[in-house]
Amino acid sequence: MALTPPTIETQRLLLRGPAAEDFPTYERFYADAEASSAYGGPLAAGLAWRRLAADIGHWQLRGYGMWSVTVRATGEMVGGCGIVWPHGWPRSELTWWITPEARRNGYALEASFAVVDFAYRTLTWDLVETHMNDANAAAQSLASKLGGTIIAREMFPDGVQRNIYALPQQGGS
Repeated sequence: MALTPPTIETQRLLLRGPAAEDFPTYERFYADAEASSAYGGPLAAGLAWRRLAADIGHWQLRGYGMWSVTVRATGEMVGGCGIVWPHGWPRSELTWWITPEARRNGYALEASFAVVDFAYRTLTWDLVETHMNDANAAAQSLASKLGGTIIAREMFPDGVQRNIYALPQQGGS
């Protein structure tokens, strides 16, 4: 039986399970070299399709994964946010991406708070983490806004050392 990702609603956003109809947004985002550089891009359409398929499949393999981030008022998909743990990687991570035209609206922060809350409350995790390449200043800034603190520095299978940020549960519960 297939696992259906739960839907999460925030003030402005609806986080829902990724689906085939999200492909145009994935294709546009991953084709943009600047926007997708921190996510392995740019990617050709076939590789963007595989990324979407991996995001869908992650839910089946791990019981958690990426959500498609949509604006509640319009239904427009503006990115992805979730927790992933790729095979062979030493840790899970909160990750997110927002389309260039939707950036600077606070969507990544709003979605990330909701996903961190899901991990603590629903998955009952003791610790939610994120990590990023040292050059990704935008991700470091978001980790700071989420209350993240550096707890380790670790070498990853791609040969890159990264700081590991612990992300606190909000609301004190």
